[in-house]
Amino acid sequence: KQWYHRRVAITAGGPYKINGVPLRRVDQAYVIATSTNVDLPALPEGLNDALFKRKAKPTKNEKEMFVENTTEEPKISAERIALQKEVDTLVVPAVKAVDMLQSYLRSRFTL
Repeated sequence: KQWYHRRVAITAGGPYKINGVPLRRVDQAYVIATSTNVDLPALPEGLNDALFKRKAKPTKNEKEMFVENTTEEPKISAERIALQKEVDTLVVPAVKAVDMLQSYLRSRFTL
């Protein structure tokens, strides 16, 4: 269902095993629609909006603004890695069932 009062985000992913694209939320304006259909089984329950929420960045006061930033890069959680593997095990056989789709997904797209 699409809501007209806000932009619709789509859950998109490689599958990671085929082209290295992890699960992520993408605005539908950045998606190119094709006529290819893939019959997917029911996806896991853990695949929801809460999974893709980012942590809020802490605000800095005036003194901290000029101090060297020593924050570490965000780490991928074990839960997210397990969910990616679970989704890949469901999606890869469906992709292989469609003729030439696997090679299409592996090819690099450029304009």
